[in-house]
Amino acid sequence: MVNSKILMFLSAAVLGLIGICLIFLPNEIANIFGIGSSKFVQLIIQLLGAAYFAFAILNWMTKDKLIGGIYNRPILVGNFTNFFIGGITLIKIAPSIHQLIIIWSISIFYLFLALSFGLLFFRHPITNTGQ
Repeated sequence: MVNSKILMFLSAAVLGLIGICLIFLPNEIANIFGIGSSKFVQLIIQLLGAAYFAFAILNWMTKDKLIGGIYNRPILVGNFTNFFIGGITLIKIAPSIHQLIIIWSISIFYLFLALSFGLLFFRHPITNTGQ
């Protein structure tokens, strides 16, 4: 079964790392993907980084809370949606990007997190009350 604390920690770490990279390395990331490095492109990349980092903070702050079933459902659905749509989009675009192995690895990881959040959505949370 999916341990919600580990899942929230893992997603917070991944989203935080991606967010920090997007915030502080927008020019380098734009050059890696060949999308130009205009000020507008850098702005969009940094705004995306801010969103990723904010989601990471949200996940970090709720990692110790009861999650699953009806508990913290908005956070669960938000994470599932983010990772599911992200994973499908990455798989769709993977064949046309130079760094094929990196994109496929990220895609599989995103879909793993989507599946994990989906499973967590449909089960009652396990509490550590000893009962």
